[in-house]
Amino acid sequence: MIFDNHNRPITYLRLAVTDRCNLRCFYCMPEEGIKYLPKSQLLTYEEMERLVRVLARLGVSKVRITGGEPFVRNGLMDFLWRLKATEGIEELNITTNGVLTEPLVPELVRLGIGSVNLSIDTLDRERFRQITRRDELPAVQGTLNALLENKIPVKLNAVVMEGKNIEDLPLLAELTRNHPVEVRFIEEMPFNGEGSHYPVLNWTHRRILQELQTLYPGLERQQDSPFSTAATYRIPGYQGTIGIIAAFTRTFCGTCNRIRLTAQGTLKTCLYDNGVLDVRALLRTGATDAELTAAFLKAFAHRPKNGFEAEHERGPVTESMSTIGG
Repeated sequence: MIFDNHNRPITYLRLAVTDRCNLRCFYCMPEEGIKYLPKSQLLTYEEMERLVRVLARLGVSKVRITGGEPFVRNGLMDFLWRLKATEGIEELNITTNGVLTEPLVPELVRLGIGSVNLSIDTLDRERFRQITRRDELPAVQGTLNALLENKIPVKLNAVVMEGKNIEDLPLLAELTRNHPVEVRFIEEMPFNGEGSHYPVLNWTHRRILQELQTLYPGLERQQDSPFSTAATYRIPGYQGTIGIIAAFTRTFCGTCNRIRLTAQGTLKTCLYDNGVLDVRALLRTGATDAELTAAFLKAFAHRPKNGFEAEHERGPVTESMSTIGG
């Protein structure tokens, strides 16, 4: 196991396989979308496999595949099988918007996927269309049903947006009544290609909790797992749990064990940094595994203490979450 300069272990890699997405979510990118990178500027699957092998030898044991939307990239399932077989990788998970995922659920079961994070900000079809600028809620609900039927652990990610989906908080929370899911309410972040939508973020983790406590006075705090980004709660008698993620307030930085590799091969040791290492350039100029290892260790030794320090060092945030890797 390796530790950063603040004595935090680094065991978790979020690996973006594409910057492309088949939705245009309000909080992720402008309505016209973003300028996607040409394929030659994205890491190949072979390059990603090599990087995962190097990081696994350093102590990374958990990988989450992200995008963009991972399933828009051809050949993803074959890549997942090879990644699952990588020595040292104990847990492989995926984050998806669910539009293309339902037909692949049986293979995800055979693969032994650890869990699926499914993005779903509303259960209302018209609000879904307004938020994502696409009419795809039935496909996403089909994926959710298939995941539940096949008993794949599911976390539902809902970004809380003023004027967009506040009325969905109780509707989404009610999904935990009869299903063993974790519904996670996430503060909106400024990663939408435009910067923050609000002068002040009113729907902070505190306000989300206050709203849920008003709706469910008996809401019970649960024990969070190590390195968890969510504060977890349970409604008495319900099967599932509710998580609240202070993604903008950044209350969990002190226990952060995750790093990110963007689809174009940029290492981010913090979501809010501007990228600290061009791994693609190292790969394509012939770096050995030993040289890659040394470069990773140097980056980990200069990691920001928290997201505020990282943001201060880089200036205003304007990129899209699709480019960063969700």
